[in-house]
Amino acid sequence: MPDVGEGLTEAEILKWYVQPGDTVTDGQVVCEVETAKAAVELPIPFDGTVHELLFPEGTTVDVGQVIISVNVGGGAAPAAPAAVAAPEPAAAPEPVAEAEPEGRQPVLVGYGVSASSTKRRARKASAAEPAQVAAPAQVAAPAPVVPGQLNGHGPATGRPLAKPPVRKLAKDLGVDLATVTPTGPDGVITRDDVHRAAAPVAAPVPVVEPVPVAEAPAPAAAAVPAPAASSDARETRIPIKGVRKATAAAMVGSAFTAPHVTEFITFDITRTMKLVEELKSDKDMAGLRVNPLLLIAKAVLVAAKRNPDINASWDEAAQEIVLKHYVNLGIAAATPRGLIVPNIKDAHAQTLPELSRSLSELVATAREGKTTPAAMQGGTFTITNVGVFGVDTGTPILNPGESAILAVGAIKLQPWVHKGKVKPRHVTTLALSFDHRLVDGELGSKFLADVAAILEQPKRLITWA
Repeated sequence: MPDVGEGLTEAEILKWYVQPGDTVTDGQVVCEVETAKAAVELPIPFDGTVHELLFPEGTTVDVGQVIISVNVGGGAAPAAPAAVAAPEPAAAPEPVAEAEPEGRQPVLVGYGVSASSTKRRARKASAAEPAQVAAPAQVAAPAPVVPGQLNGHGPATGRPLAKPPVRKLAKDLGVDLATVTPTGPDGVITRDDVHRAAAPVAAPVPVVEPVPVAEAPAPAAAAVPAPAASSDARETRIPIKGVRKATAAAMVGSAFTAPHVTEFITFDITRTMKLVEELKSDKDMAGLRVNPLLLIAKAVLVAAKRNPDINASWDEAAQEIVLKHYVNLGIAAATPRGLIVPNIKDAHAQTLPELSRSLSELVATAREGKTTPAAMQGGTFTITNVGVFGVDTGTPILNPGESAILAVGAIKLQPWVHKGKVKPRHVTTLALSFDHRLVDGELGSKFLADVAAILEQPKRLITWA
């Protein structure tokens, strides 16, 4: 599992696109994983034949763990596990590390094949799994890699074959895997096998590891459906992982690190709404999406130029305020996997047509679940549009590392005093949350007032730019 983002430690395997025996080519996408930042497709960097998938879909895997083995030597891997039954005479000086046969090397996605050595790194023994190292005279010589033998998990080590979720189930049910008769492919123990082994001892126990509704079942347990909740169940438990887990940690850290202050302003946005309709028929905006958010984003960029200290961050380690002379404009987007905030790089330098194009691409990519980790890094200011849900306003929490965030409320026709008379006008409310360590009330108020003033009189996009 490669680190597909900056400093990520784990990722969940969402979907495998290949199976053992499939032929793969350099650059072919073999699986999709979800990190704490986004869903990412992993390509394979070499040609060969898939030998084994070491983790099923839905498993969270630490960065650096082997997730797929590929035979790059051109020969097909042995199909029957019987090839493992007769170990060769002892000759290996390193009992834990395994040497691969010449010309055939199962390798890890993203790391390529080592040309200097065919010896594999020694596998660490966990606390729950003592090292299976016998006296040198009893150690079998390295044998060709076959299904069930990768990473020392095969019969040569005496350890029963089972996927991580099945091992956890056996532990929860108090079942010794060494006593279980396997029925899965290549002698792999399945969930059904564990349940059968547990049945004579005690009544069936519910599986304690909940499975998300949208998550595909593990291949080893495909024939055994997970225990379903009864029709009158009062609770449903959903594992906290991926984007939602990262978002929760970031929001807790932000809320209890940066002292938040939120200010509100309600104003007449009718002229901006009229300008939106005019721009839709403008030849320079032909084929582009024009909506109120586009002009609100432009107003934020102009107001940030007039109040540059709003576009900053707090460096706790260096005890410095870092002023940003660029704006990477973040747009909060709700996706099936949770809230993400991709940003438009150097939005301050874009024309209105360019900004429209960037917004459309950002939203489309987020909806497809294809936002990359890089697209969500380096943001300096965020807009969250709660108005699309019919909400008037809110008190948004800062995106970590930023000094301010603007919430846009619903735009509604309301009675409003205009030129001395009460008339129906388009009215909205903006809410600005800011970090009071570096943005005081004066700066926050000036910035928010400038955004509202621009949207009340959009000609200021020209006069103030």
